[in-house]
Amino acid sequence: MIRLLVVCAAAFALAGIATAQAPTVQRPDPRSLRLRGDRFKPLTYDEMTPAQKTMIEHLLAGPRAGANGPFNVLLRSPEMGDLAQQFGASTRFTSSLPQRLYELAILVTARHWTSQYEWQAHHRSALQAGLSPAIADAIAQGTRPAVMQKDEEAVYNFSSELLNTKQVSDATFNAAKNAFGERGVVDLIGVIGWYNTVSMLLNTDRYPVADGTQPELKPLK
Repeated sequence: MIRLLVVCAAAFALAGIATAQAPTVQRPDPRSLRLRGDRFKPLTYDEMTPAQKTMIEHLLAGPRAGANGPFNVLLRSPEMGDLAQQFGASTRFTSSLPQRLYELAILVTARHWTSQYEWQAHHRSALQAGLSPAIADAIAQGTRPAVMQKDEEAVYNFSSELLNTKQVSDATFNAAKNAFGERGVVDLIGVIGWYNTVSMLLNTDRYPVADGTQPELKPLK
């Protein structure tokens, strides 16, 4: 029994050393943040209310580890903004859909709104996740991609139909359900819904694209 206790104590000690030696993820210092915006003035950390600071600290502690995009706008309603950023994170980082597919839905949504920053950020992410450049190029031009995998077609049809007609047909619903299950359909609706909100926030703000770049989307006729 004594030998067992000694072994257990040694194991806990080694685990403690390993934990202490494990590298930690570097999170940005909230005071060093440089938020961006246009109509909504970029706030500094020292200008923020306690509720705004809480929202920023939650953002930096979360999977994004940053605050680019709509969050400078959402800081104006920090209680709503904090809940919104948590919802938005769940639509990406805990989705049952593969990244290639939820990024496809984001691109369809960004094109629907001609949301330039959203497109720029997620175009790159979609390609990195394995989406064909030809699919992204067709969406950017406002045309249906000529060649898609079956799961991509299910996402494209569902997203486009819901955004453009505000409904989905039985055929479109059943194709998505058969491909992804009921949870997948709800996760798809969630990511479309969140990026509709993001698009409205960014477009209202006239949020700028990254420094040194130009908007990638041309107006659709």
